[in-house]
Amino acid sequence: MLLLQFSTSHYCRKARLALGYKQIPFQVENLTPGLHILRVKPLSGSKTVPVLLPQQKNCPAVVADSTEIIRFLEAYKPEPPLYLEDDAQQQEALRLEDYFDESIGTAARFVYYQFRANEGKQIDPSWMSQIVIAIVRSQYGINANSAKIAEKKIGDAIAMLSEFWQDGYLIGDRFSVADLTAAALLSPLGLMPAYRQTYPWLFARIAEIHQLCHEPLPQNWQSGLYQM
Repeated sequence: MLLLQFSTSHYCRKARLALGYKQIPFQVENLTPGLHILRVKPLSGSKTVPVLLPQQKNCPAVVADSTEIIRFLEAYKPEPPLYLEDDAQQQEALRLEDYFDESIGTAARFVYYQFRANEGKQIDPSWMSQIVIAIVRSQYGINANSAKIAEKKIGDAIAMLSEFWQDGYLIGDRFSVADLTAAALLSPLGLMPAYRQTYPWLFARIAEIHQLCHEPLPQNWQSGLYQM
């Protein structure tokens, strides 16, 4: 299988965590933001990543969007499952997946790229990195005001997670798509010292899930412990 991705995208990380959890061999093709459209739009009709090319018999040629990729993987390799057997629990897991996808993943992007454009610039001061950051900030309208609104959304999500995630799972008594999505989409905050030092339990949980899914932690993850 081939995953078309941005190497720094937390939505692409979500797809990689799912592939790793199910121990499905795959390769990645890292695309350049902006130019990626030339690669993915003819395949999926969309401008977004991740896009999975299963390259297997009796499988679709293209699966786009992290949620759809997980749905496909559940059918392709049901074990170990990311979906829950109980219908009510599964619907709640899908609701949380959507909540993290549509609200918290977007908020994390705003906060992270605002950080990278300012005090986090030293993480990678290269001109290429700064160009990508500038493109993302322009594309999504990321600035000090929008990042402040995003911080509030993230604070609400962390408060919710603190009730369930320190000692167990978000839904039921086992790991599910809800836990995986939360770990993937909050992972960029691990590079930000303010979050790492305030919520050590959160990033310990994220690290555990990465280990469970055989996925390396984000590059420069340790920098979040030391920079201030």
